[in-house]
Amino acid sequence: MATEVHMSGPMCLIENVKGQLIANQEALGILEDITQPVVVVAIVGLYRTGKSYLMNKLAGKQTGFSLGSTVQSHTKGIWMWCVPHPQKPGHTLVLLDTEGLGDVEKGDNQNDCWIFALAILLSSTFVYNSMGPINQQAMDHLNYVTELTGRIRSKSSPDQDDVEDSEEFVRFFPDFIWTLRDFSLELKLNGKPISADEYLENSLKLIQGSGQRDRVKEFNLPQLCIHKFFPKKKCFVFERPVHGKKLGQLELMQDQDLDFDFMEQVAEFCSYVFHCSKVKMLSGGIKVNGPRLKSLVVTYVNTISSGGLPCIENAVLALSQTENAAAVQKAIAHYDQQMKQKLQLPTENLQELMKLHRASEKEAIKIFMENSFKDVNQVFMTQLEIELETKQEEFLKKNEQASSDRCSALLQDIFSPLEEDLKQGSYYKPGGYQLFIQKIQELKKKYYEEPRKGVQAEEVLQKFLQSKDDVTDTVLQTDQELTEKEKDSEVEYVKAEAAKTIAKMQQEMQQQIEQLLKQKEKSHEEHMKQLTEMMEKGQDQMREMQQKNEQMLQEKEKCHKEHMKQLAEKMEKAQVQLREMQQKNEQLLQQKEKSHEEHRKQLTKMMEKAQDQMREMQQKNAQLLQQKDKSHEEHMKRLTEKMEEALCQMREIQQKNTQLLQQKVKSYREHLKHLIEIFSEDTESL
Repeated sequence: MATEVHMSGPMCLIENVKGQLIANQEALGILEDITQPVVVVAIVGLYRTGKSYLMNKLAGKQTGFSLGSTVQSHTKGIWMWCVPHPQKPGHTLVLLDTEGLGDVEKGDNQNDCWIFALAILLSSTFVYNSMGPINQQAMDHLNYVTELTGRIRSKSSPDQDDVEDSEEFVRFFPDFIWTLRDFSLELKLNGKPISADEYLENSLKLIQGSGQRDRVKEFNLPQLCIHKFFPKKKCFVFERPVHGKKLGQLELMQDQDLDFDFMEQVAEFCSYVFHCSKVKMLSGGIKVNGPRLKSLVVTYVNTISSGGLPCIENAVLALSQTENAAAVQKAIAHYDQQMKQKLQLPTENLQELMKLHRASEKEAIKIFMENSFKDVNQVFMTQLEIELETKQEEFLKKNEQASSDRCSALLQDIFSPLEEDLKQGSYYKPGGYQLFIQKIQELKKKYYEEPRKGVQAEEVLQKFLQSKDDVTDTVLQTDQELTEKEKDSEVEYVKAEAAKTIAKMQQEMQQQIEQLLKQKEKSHEEHMKQLTEMMEKGQDQMREMQQKNEQMLQEKEKCHKEHMKQLAEKMEKAQVQLREMQQKNEQLLQQKEKSHEEHRKQLTKMMEKAQDQMREMQQKNAQLLQQKDKSHEEHMKRLTEKMEEALCQMREIQQKNTQLLQQKVKSYREHLKHLIEIFSEDTESL
């Protein structure tokens, strides 16, 4: 059952101690107890911009995250507050409030860059909080987003190019919300009212300039990164809540004391976050819970502290290895529990034990499948199969030992009257041998009637009777009244009985081996069925990945179309201007054709130059389209190669399982052959 954690207030999750980031063990312990899926909302922004107030509202509290009332930054590191999700039962809302960016007291912005990067890596919704409208100053403050390609890697490949690596960001980056505080402008564009989202999209348009290309590229870099990295964008504007010095007393003020429009804007923001913020996900559609979020925090912070770059692939791999190892142990523990509760040793026959083993094994594998993910090359599934097979062998030995112990005890009890008669000499007389044999047959019948003797019943009986051979020979020699023929007959009778017993033992052993082979084959078929389900699940995940890539390509195509639309508008405008200029020139030429022939030639050259420029612009646009098409083809080629590689790995797994089954069958046949040789030798000796 999913565990819900209640925190009375926020706690520091990642401490900032003199520029060194350290994970707080107490906070990690809280995450360890949250088994529900988590929705992680992180907020970043310049210090003293009201981030903590919004986070308190999301927590449904008036106070909690420190607001502060001075020009100093209050929050240090990253603070966490886990509360039950108000709109999604069975989910936990994890709020992350970060220390203010750009604090002059820190002097070095490297720490700010890592705080910004961690907020991106850990959240499913990322809130950027700033003051006033979106202008060039606001874009300059958002320079942290432009540094993400140098601080985050999606894959562990050492030769991975930063640009290609950044293409993967959109697949795991959170949704983006830009909150604009103390916003006093009227939302209008070209005299028409617009929404906050339209204002954001218009503000993120790329600047076209004819100046230095490097300068224009640097100017547009934050806008490009936001478009490129974040799959979903949203904007909220907030008016000033109060005026004057009352702004530093928000914790003490009631809602009715604040500006009405501001409170409505806060309510709209909270409603959007509650309804639209998604569960934190890993690649492959894996939902993140508290322990998984804890693993991500530890992995990323340790990597940063050691001077490395946080890598999404490595973090997920480390998490999968930890969880898959735990899933194996959980499955084994469940198997042991089921066998301990339901198994009563010795079992009546081998089939009873194998049936219980197969049922417990199936449940154990199901538990492993439910608690594991990204089991590359089925390493942990193979480990589980090996351990379950070892457990099976152990139970087979325990069952044989329990059967042997019970049968030995039964024989001692049942044959005790015979021992007493031998001590009294009851069979050392004429006809005693016949009486002795009859008594043994009666006691054997009584032994056979006893229930739950187990798989060693016949073998233990024969060993017991063999231990009585000397006594039998003594009784036979003593019985002087038996004729030589009768003696021979008795010997033949004993041999016949021994042959029947050996044949019966061989038949039972053959049946046991056949049962084992059938059980192994059935277990193998079950494993293959489960592997097939995993393969189908992997194919579904690949299709989902392909859909996301198609959506990303559509988004890029949309941006490209908008860019081309802007270029077309500018070209049309230039053509209109050229036509107007041409008309004016024609009128001027008609009026002064005779006296201004040289001037006409110059104007003609200007028109030809303008036309050349237009042709160059068209060629550049055509080249840009070709580059986009080539990039799309290369991306689809990489996706196809990855799918083919995954299918090859699946075929290799199937071949390995087939080889393993063949080896086991060969081993069982050799074992059977060895047993038959032993029985043959025993038969010849008898």
